[in-house]
Amino acid sequence: MITLFSIVITITIYKLICFIGKRISSPLTNPVFLSTIAIIAILLMTKISYQDYTPAKDIMTYLLGPATVALAIPTYKNGKSLAKYFNAALLGLIAGTFITITSAILIAGWFDFPKEVLLSFSVKSVTVPVATEIGNIIEGNQSLIAGFVIVTGMTGALFGPQVLNLVRVDKPFARGLSIGTISHGIGTAEAVREGEVQGAVAGAAMGIAGILTSIVIPYVIPYLL
Repeated sequence: MITLFSIVITITIYKLICFIGKRISSPLTNPVFLSTIAIIAILLMTKISYQDYTPAKDIMTYLLGPATVALAIPTYKNGKSLAKYFNAALLGLIAGTFITITSAILIAGWFDFPKEVLLSFSVKSVTVPVATEIGNIIEGNQSLIAGFVIVTGMTGALFGPQVLNLVRVDKPFARGLSIGTISHGIGTAEAVREGEVQGAVAGAAMGIAGILTSIVIPYVIPYLL
């Protein structure tokens, strides 16, 4: 019963927040951000532990596989646009990936974080499954990696579109590329809400950025340290 209750509550809260978000335009009404807070509050009030919630989480997480594959549909539909800007997009992805890794290490170094934290922070802009595997190679902390990745994704989804608006980046292709490169799956979900092109490009950018990071970071980290 707890598993069923948890699934129903999670889906209901998410749909309710989506409904609110359509009527109140604000970064704070982002479905992922606000739903997370609301669900945590409900679990605390009902005294459902994380261990009790895990079976429901596992069922819903399993559905991420088909959802991720479904991103291939808008990518395929917008294949001509992707091919048209491929060279420029690839340069942007390479630059964005390198800057993300470098800036993370510089920020962590500036605050004098321990080496374990610094290494974990360096993979914050790729999706959790990829980040944790990279973490095994560079000897990062798995719990820290998951936390940094989620916070980065939420931050990108919350404020990424506003920052792009501020600097007047209004082309759908460029917006999707920026959000997908920096804030992986959570940001891609926000890009999908913006439009089909943004979602298609963000999905492709998320995948390619993950590949680039997994190839580059084991070689770049020793030099940056």
